[in-house]
Amino acid sequence: MKSLVLYPYPVEYDGQSLQGHYLMRGLRELGMDSLPCGRGDADSKKLAYENFKPDVVFGIGYWGDTPDLVFHPKKYGLIPVPWFNADGWVANYQKELNELPLILATSNWVKSTYIRDGVKPDNIQVAPIGYDPSVFYPRWKYDSAVRDLRASLGVGENELMILTIGGDVTSKGAQEILKALGKIKDKIPKWKYVCKTWPSVSTRGWRKMEDELIEKFGFQDNVKYIAGAMHSERIATLLNACDIYAAPSRLEGFGMIQLEAQACGKPVVSINVGGPADTIVHGKTGFLAEVGYENKLSSNWVTKIMGFERAHKIKFPEPKTFDYQADIDQLADALFKLMTDFELREKMGKAAAKHALENFNYRVTARHISNLVKEYVLKEKPGAEIESSNQSEIISPESYSAPVLKVS
Repeated sequence: MKSLVLYPYPVEYDGQSLQGHYLMRGLRELGMDSLPCGRGDADSKKLAYENFKPDVVFGIGYWGDTPDLVFHPKKYGLIPVPWFNADGWVANYQKELNELPLILATSNWVKSTYIRDGVKPDNIQVAPIGYDPSVFYPRWKYDSAVRDLRASLGVGENELMILTIGGDVTSKGAQEILKALGKIKDKIPKWKYVCKTWPSVSTRGWRKMEDELIEKFGFQDNVKYIAGAMHSERIATLLNACDIYAAPSRLEGFGMIQLEAQACGKPVVSINVGGPADTIVHGKTGFLAEVGYENKLSSNWVTKIMGFERAHKIKFPEPKTFDYQADIDQLADALFKLMTDFELREKMGKAAAKHALENFNYRVTARHISNLVKEYVLKEKPGAEIESSNQSEIISPESYSAPVLKVS
């Protein structure tokens, strides 16, 4: 099978770019011809169509990217296979998506969102995003890079470190985590809560509300913010530096960071909806709090950039849920259990690393996607599942109590 993969290319340190990069890399390592291309670069795409002649054209994005990922390859007689995330709803292109032989959804929640909004279910298959186990794996707790990073963040050796990473951390559930910590603050050991953000308008807006909670609970000395770009190796070191990864995201189509945290041997506290419901095993690799609140809208605006002739408001027959908030009491209970029980953290961390490695490393997810394309698009018999012997350069999660490779 020859495939062209359309994504934000050259590769960047964002979720969709890495999603495409790992797919292309996995297909290549499985012995298939695969070529990367910028999804919005019409000239490069046309050249690739003519010279590479792919059997399928994978496209990484969401429904709003349909013109680049679906219409463009179809114009040249090629078969598009979009691999979609979701942003809360599907406002347009249902007719065109229903004509495709296969749509890949990053999670069961994404699939359910597309079905709810008019895309037929029989051509949507769930395909989780992979991660790189040569970058995200458990480090020895005395690894110098990990120790230095904790020290630079002001985390003492006798303190627990909770971590949340996001563009703005409120969308990843930081306000809910602060409220949960407020409920148990007099019952838990010493701790620091590190929030890794990216500067933006939404980050600045939510930060005001986060600061109000920090002041309300007296957490001024407990919460540390860091901002800016980090390459994957640095993110892996940051994840290894924490004791608990906390991200009960308000809207999460997959949740790569939750997965990478598990791969680094960290128990994850999240929410039982969206992508985390697929990647975290409740009570084994972390805790999933139930939904405590749903934000439902009875209407929403559509614009020209979404494929409409003019901007106008659409009224829904039934209100649609656009984001969620986790139950605070359940988050508090999960944090209390993990913060007061070292053996539970260790047990869940080892289970999390094993779970991520066996089910989500990029070779496994690439094989799964290849088999789906062969079955639904090329009408071929799928090949055998990837064998563990092919997983070279992967560090066993059982080894993480001993020294392993250090991160530069």
